[in-house]
Amino acid sequence: MESIKGKNILLIGATGGIGRQVATLLKQSGAHLFIHGRKESATLELAKELQLSPQHYFIGDLTTSATVHQLNQKYFAAFSTIDILINAAGIGIIKPVEQLTEEEFLQTINTNLFSPYLIIKSFLPSMKELKKGLMIHIPGVLGKVPMAGAAAYAASKYGLVGMLQSIREEIKRTDIRITNIIMGGVDSPFWDNIELRVQRDKMIIAEEAAKAIWFLCQQPTSAVISEMVLQPFNHQAI
Repeated sequence: MESIKGKNILLIGATGGIGRQVATLLKQSGAHLFIHGRKESATLELAKELQLSPQHYFIGDLTTSATVHQLNQKYFAAFSTIDILINAAGIGIIKPVEQLTEEEFLQTINTNLFSPYLIIKSFLPSMKELKKGLMIHIPGVLGKVPMAGAAAYAASKYGLVGMLQSIREEIKRTDIRITNIIMGGVDSPFWDNIELRVQRDKMIIAEEAAKAIWFLCQQPTSAVISEMVLQPFNHQAI
């Protein structure tokens, strides 16, 4: 297994239920960590907890090319290279399609699909220069199987899977690796504002989900884990 210690890692969505746990594990493992969060208060709180300097975090909505460019500039002012890119950001709007507004649909697509496109387009050239690197994304189980009420969310995640598969073909002659983690329900703040009856006590614990991502950061350079499936034991959808 590869050591995380000394690796330059960019963590997108570090303030979420899973992202926060991942950030802690990476910092404890000796990574050179740069975090991103959408909300200022949560990002500043996490940066303080992890003892990160202002040069090592970025606050902003990454659904515009201008903001992603600012992230790129600040990241490479702190680190000369990027070893691992983790995208743990995302939103979920779960409701029947006739109740789903155009604004909600586009917001979901922009956050879960368009933003990853912008991020990859911005940071992939640096990995290509070195001909190596690792990108970890979380399409989730709804990038594989449908669910009633998840038209926008599933569309964004199915799209993400397809986009990443195509990008794999573009970089297959390099040592740049893409790993998708297909994760089932995780007991995290993701569900706080979703009007859906779920059994959160039977979901994956956020800390265990984070450990899976931490593990994937250590995969051997001679191989790639293209996909990891992690589901609640009582609900194996795949």
